Amino acid sequence: MTTLLVFGRDLRLADNPALAAAVARGKPIIPIYILDPEDAGAWAPGAASLWWLHHSLESLTLCLARAGSRLILRKGSALTVIPRLIKETGADAVFWNRRYEPWAVKRGVKLKAAIANAGVEVQSFNAGLLHEPQLVKTQAGKPYTVFTPFWKSLRASLSLEAAYPVPKKIMAPNNFPHSDKVSSWKLLPNIPWDVGFKDTWTPGEAGAQKRLADFVDADVLGYSDNRNFPGRSGTSRLSPHLHFGEIGPRQVWRAAVSQGVVATGDPMPRGVEVYLSEIAWREFAYHLLFHFNDMPDAPLRKSFDSFPWRSDAAQLRAWQKGMTGYPIVDAGMRELWHTGWMHNRVRMIVASFLIKDLLLPWQYGEAWFWDTLVDADLASNAASWQWVAGCGADAAPYFRIFNPVTQGKNYDTDGAYVRRWVPEIAKLSDERLQEPWTATPLELAEAGIQLGKTYPFPIVDHAMARDRALSALRETKGGQNQISA
Repeated sequence: MTTLLVFGRDLRLADNPALAAAVARGKPIIPIYILDPEDAGAWAPGAASLWWLHHSLESLTLCLARAGSRLILRKGSALTVIPRLIKETGADAVFWNRRYEPWAVKRGVKLKAAIANAGVEVQSFNAGLLHEPQLVKTQAGKPYTVFTPFWKSLRASLSLEAAYPVPKKIMAPNNFPHSDKVSSWKLLPNIPWDVGFKDTWTPGEAGAQKRLADFVDADVLGYSDNRNFPGRSGTSRLSPHLHFGEIGPRQVWRAAVSQGVVATGDPMPRGVEVYLSEIAWREFAYHLLFHFNDMPDAPLRKSFDSFPWRSDAAQLRAWQKGMTGYPIVDAGMRELWHTGWMHNRVRMIVASFLIKDLLLPWQYGEAWFWDTLVDADLASNAASWQWVAGCGADAAPYFRIFNPVTQGKNYDTDGAYVRRWVPEIAKLSDERLQEPWTATPLELAEAGIQLGKTYPFPIVDHAMARDRALSALRETKGGQNQISA
């Protein structure tokens, strides 16, 4: 008798409820991971996510080996692979931790039915969210579409059980089934564009634990003051680790609250409170995706179906390459390309620029982020892009349009962020750095800049673009309060 333990977005041993339940059975365990991109359709993992997955699976393999076990890798549809493995191994139980993307929910239902019909025990658990997304409801029994009341409801109902410990030993079967090699899946790039990734990240559970420890020790108490400044070390940078389940939100929540208690005697100093609200925003995104399955593809506010989007391949490419002529935008896009990540304040700035300055569809930005972010998460990505566009739940007011110059001056006050990622204008003074086109010919010459050659002129005039966007948005906003399931 054997338990199949199916890993997915829970690539860790600590606080893993499916693993804990499998260990509690007292029978041999076969850990498996199935590369099953076809079920995700258009939202199969992008290049940056595949890079992370490769290294995270290598890390999980080592963790399991230290516990006396082995990770079995198989490629194909889980609906085919798991029944086949049951026959190969004689397994009498299959456990996994749930995923909440629409395709994964449907797959889980089908899998449970097929496994149960075969007379095999099957159970799934929650390892990736603080709360089941369908259980947080308004008093009318409907899903929340505004964050603040959702946050209050979540806090009121949240009760975190003790963390599941890391098992010292995982009982192994007499024989493990055949496994693919992760290298055979060719998840890594053929062209070495990942040098910056290697210098920035340590995928895997150990890397996640270290990043969490460093954040709570040094930055969580000052999070509310520092989180908006991309040139500072003020954010946790845990998003890719959370996405792949190398660490869970309950672990993060407990660590942040515990640090607040140790440092101040108060479990909720402002820095901790604001950080917890960001964890709750992730929960809100999954809540929305669970109830509005087409959120990654279509606006929640249906009036935006007729929005007069433009199409401009050259401007889209300039945005993607970080060559818009607006330094804070270009810095963000270059940080993304080099590291697979972008500071959250800058994500809002570059999103606003694409949507409202260039009037290009939010789905273009969502798709680019999906391919280039190591933390590309279907729920958070879609919810955040719709928020900036004004067409989603709890959307930003239609008239909120980020001025990239003002944002740069307010949040990159010493120019450290722009100078790092846009080095060709680094010698400009702080006064001119965020708007180099205002520099005098002498200032440009002294900084070694030739606008239009070494650095582009702005591809759009922000004042003109703002008026154009406001005009289009005014025509659309009449239906903004209508969200259809």
